[in-house]
Amino acid sequence: MNTKERAPLGFEDELNDFDPAAFAKPKRAANDKPKPEEAKKAAEAAGFRSREPVKAPVVPEEPAAPPRRRRTGRNAQINIKTRAETIEAFTRIADANGWGLGETFERAIELLTREHPTK
Repeated sequence: MNTKERAPLGFEDELNDFDPAAFAKPKRAANDKPKPEEAKKAAEAAGFRSREPVKAPVVPEEPAAPPRRRRTGRNAQINIKTRAETIEAFTRIADANGWGLGETFERAIELLTREHPTK
């Protein structure tokens, strides 16, 4: 059994004066948080960028085209390629007369049949 005492290390006085409560963090109130503006400024100063989406500027929209869908009993579809100007003219005629696109097409066929009868 070893009964020797340890050699002094030279900081006994500091240990006797040590108060662990001095290192404790102060208690904060539940609502003692930084304001969002302060937090944002501190984050920007530290180089952090927000991940929140930036709202895009409101761009005035073009007036919507009038609705052209109606229950007509038409159930066949045709898909043709044409120039953009032709499509614009076709829809302009339909809108001016209050017709749907299918009805406009049918009237165009009637006129073409009258003007150019099949042989």
